[in-house]
Amino acid sequence: MKWLADENFRGAIVRGLLRRSPELDVVRAQDIAEISGEADTALLAWATANDRVVLTHDSSTMVSARSQQLARESVCAPIVLVRDSVAINLAVEDILLLDDCAREVD
Repeated sequence: MKWLADENFRGAIVRGLLRRSPELDVVRAQDIAEISGEADTALLAWATANDRVVLTHDSSTMVSARSQQLARESVCAPIVLVRDSVAINLAVEDILLLDDCAREVD
């Protein structure tokens, strides 16, 4: 599974993911020149085109951006909403579990 952490996603979670699973394919939006600083709609379009699952804390704008993406293209990258208040270690465990489960299905 390939992951994209949106710009407001907690860096400590991304670092924890890479510490626990260095081979994990996760990139941060701020490291991708064409989507850094762009709206959620641009981020979702890029994630969709690049087969990435979006990690976000932002349900308020990301859900509407997903609806816009689906209206335009009828396909959209999956979104994993992680509560901003969740403990870092729990978020890391849950995301790694999702990644493991997705690999088992392939």
